[in-house]
Amino acid sequence: MSKVCQVTGKRPMHGNNVSHAHNKTRRTFAPNLHYHRFWVPSESRFVRLRVSAAGMRVIDKKGIEAVLRDIEKRDSGKAPGSPAAKG
Repeated sequence: MSKVCQVTGKRPMHGNNVSHAHNKTRRTFAPNLHYHRFWVPSESRFVRLRVSAAGMRVIDKKGIEAVLRDIEKRDSGKAPGSPAAKG
């Protein structure tokens, strides 16, 4: 599975490690992802999402049901393997 937050869309970034002598080495910055179960009261069930720490804060602020609606709206009509689903 790819390293992408299902709420915010955060994905790995690329940059440099910079030493004290200013030598630069390429590296990746990975998002702080965790699998987390969220209780959805309207459906009386848990939903398991792969979210970043920032995504968890968004869920705390907006509520899980509003976030799930946004995810459904954003991903509607996109097949899992299609090029449209990757963007």
